[in-house]
Amino acid sequence: MSRVNFGAKPNLFPMPVLIIGTYDENGVPNAMNAAWGMISDFKEISISLSEHKTTENLRARQAFTVSMATEDYVEACDYVGIVSANKVPNKFEKAGFHATKSDFVDAPLIDELPMALECKVKSFEDGILVGEIVNVCADEKVLTDGKIDPAKLKPITFDPVNNVYTGIGKVVGSAFGSGKQLKIGQGNDLFMEEP
Repeated sequence: MSRVNFGAKPNLFPMPVLIIGTYDENGVPNAMNAAWGMISDFKEISISLSEHKTTENLRARQAFTVSMATEDYVEACDYVGIVSANKVPNKFEKAGFHATKSDFVDAPLIDELPMALECKVKSFEDGILVGEIVNVCADEKVLTDGKIDPAKLKPITFDPVNNVYTGIGKVVGSAFGSGKQLKIGQGNDLFMEEP
């Protein structure tokens, strides 16, 4: 194998495209595109954020939603990442988004994006937002057998190398299942068991 070195870069695949929903001090909904986020514990999400209108809203309301950006709304999801609500106060509306207040936190759900995490701010220090996930909701149209179906949700990922959004591909294996053939005879302590 011949490897090429690129230096220290944020090149991680896949990188989710997260749309953070907040209310400002006047109850006006706002949305922001954030790519540098991940699940950091069973009921916790962590997102790297610089200063934005969203960060002001997070401090004021102590709550937010995280929607998965989707193929059907690529333009709107990109728009809320390249336009500041400090300069365009109605960017949520200009994106074509509509808000419904969460039943669980003081933040808006984005009607057009069918899946969201509803979160309370646990901490926000040194640019790292840590949220407690208090609920996950999804529109029935993206469910199959009562579970969120990625093929119906059509989430997008961010490719930081080529600066493009991509859809997700086909199923290539079974979590907690594909490696079982390698596990046989090696003892149970070598692999994580299904939760």
